[in-house]
Amino acid sequence: MMNRPELPPEIARRRTFAIISHPDAGKTTLTEKFLLFGGAIQMAGQVRAKGEARRTRSDFMKMEQDRGISVSASAMSFDFGPYRFNLVDTPGHSDFSEDTYRTLTAVDAAIMVIDGAKGVESQTRKLFEVCRLRDLPILTFCNKMDRESRDTFEIIDEIQENLAIDVTPASWPIGMGRDFIGAYDLLHDRLEIMDRADRNKVAESIQISGLDDPKLAEHVPAAQLEKLREELEMARELLPRFDRKSFLEGHLTPIWFGSAINSFGVKELMTGIGDFGPQPQPQNAAERQIAPEEKPVTGFVFKVQANMDPKHRDRVAFVRLASGHFQRGMKLLHVRSKKPMAVSNPVLFLAADRELADEGWAGDIIGIPNHGQLRIGDALTEGEALRFTGIPSFAPELLQTVRAGDPMKAKHLEKALMQFAEEGAAKVFKPMIGSGFIVGVVGALQFEVLASRIELEYGLPVRFESSQFTSARWVSGPKDKVEAFANTNKGHMAQDHDGDLVYLTRLQWDIDRVGRDHPELKLTATKEMMV
Repeated sequence: MMNRPELPPEIARRRTFAIISHPDAGKTTLTEKFLLFGGAIQMAGQVRAKGEARRTRSDFMKMEQDRGISVSASAMSFDFGPYRFNLVDTPGHSDFSEDTYRTLTAVDAAIMVIDGAKGVESQTRKLFEVCRLRDLPILTFCNKMDRESRDTFEIIDEIQENLAIDVTPASWPIGMGRDFIGAYDLLHDRLEIMDRADRNKVAESIQISGLDDPKLAEHVPAAQLEKLREELEMARELLPRFDRKSFLEGHLTPIWFGSAINSFGVKELMTGIGDFGPQPQPQNAAERQIAPEEKPVTGFVFKVQANMDPKHRDRVAFVRLASGHFQRGMKLLHVRSKKPMAVSNPVLFLAADRELADEGWAGDIIGIPNHGQLRIGDALTEGEALRFTGIPSFAPELLQTVRAGDPMKAKHLEKALMQFAEEGAAKVFKPMIGSGFIVGVVGALQFEVLASRIELEYGLPVRFESSQFTSARWVSGPKDKVEAFANTNKGHMAQDHDGDLVYLTRLQWDIDRVGRDHPELKLTATKEMMV
């Protein structure tokens, strides 16, 4: 990572990262404040808001606004100081984890948000494991320090034990809950004082020379100051110093303490991403590794969002640029179909607002509106046939059959389901015997989201009913063996939206039996979305 050639300045200033956390740790609020400090929005909204004027900017689906949760990952680009940030907000709810896993393939670093009172929660642990698989550098933000929270050392210990990563404090909180007055910035020897009166105001910074500076006493009550000095002395003895190499390799995470809703600690975190975060990294393809400084433009689709604008029935493919300098109107090769594609109206996102992107550099995330040509895992290049690797598709954990309320509209239902399958919102299986479709998802809440979206976007009331099957596995092996197996097990066979064979079953025993009786066949729970 260290001995790579110097990147062109436009690429070197890019920082592409995702925010991960358990639901309710304050991730969407933090995203809002990022946009506020990046000058992208004038007034940060609350997640649940009065009227349309103050909706959060990064949750645009109707259901997200009603429930106050983020359901689909959204991407936003904005400038902060000399840097260009590409921020991907991911759903924290575990029912949408697959969208999140895929999003993490498109970023170079992650910010982990932890609730000061609850510490490391189950979903944080899962997402962290994915970052670990990809060796992503992680910055940690401990949120909600203005509420009653746990002891600072306890929080740090819990991260170290649960996530097996070293933690180094980048800032240290002064007081907590009602007594929380701010934090001491260890990286720059500064005192940051929180303004409780105005939530959108940036904290006041006071430059001091170390902990013995008499200026400290003017801003921090004596009892708190004594405690701060004691704790920092212990922290310096017990905790590792910040080391950029170890951070970039994913072994060490710096932690900032703050309160996103009060805009406190956010700016320091953003400066940390800019100063220490990784520049755009090389991306892996089946054929070779692609370096960001290469001249030809390459990129891959990691997410497809249908009907972002219901009036236009459009679909936007989110593309992570892996190399080169992209310009609007370029013709790129769509590797899967081997057809050239003129990208005439690419967009940059500011949540649901979008503007035309005249150019993009390696590390940027652009949206390409299309009518279904682009799917997750697709590669776009200036001619080279590349297949990007590492974008997973998981076997669904819940299966249900779906029926249209009006039997005459079965054709419309098929179209709607195919669209959601290509978007990656659900797996759609067409059984070999019988009519109808079986829909598979990772979490139960997804059925509700699908039903509500099919009705809203297609005017089609549908009902989900329990299916006789509970799990699905992709079947692969020698062609003749696969065909013979499919013919003898017709009642269990289906095809996914790519036409790949899937074995549906109720029991793990069936899966084990196939493994025993047909050693030449492979049943897998994940499928690489390489096309």
